[in-house]
Amino acid sequence: MEDTLNQIIMKEELFIVLVIAGSITLVSVIKALTGMIARLSHERTRREVAAYIAEGSMSPEQGERLLAAGKRNNGVNMCG
Repeated sequence: MEDTLNQIIMKEELFIVLVIAGSITLVSVIKALTGMIARLSHERTRREVAAYIAEGSMSPEQGERLLAAGKRNNGVNMCG
């Protein structure tokens, strides 16, 4: 195992390619997980708004405006 690692490190071209490929893979996985978390939180928000509408503490128009506001901001939290 150690010999294999030494051979890979000695061949600079192969080492650079492996580092670049590993970096691309890592970034892709992180981006996919981030997207999945964003979709899950959006769905949770929709369910909570639907529950508020069902219990009568929010009108359907208010819920619609609230969900539409999230779409306009593209999920970015903004102050003020």
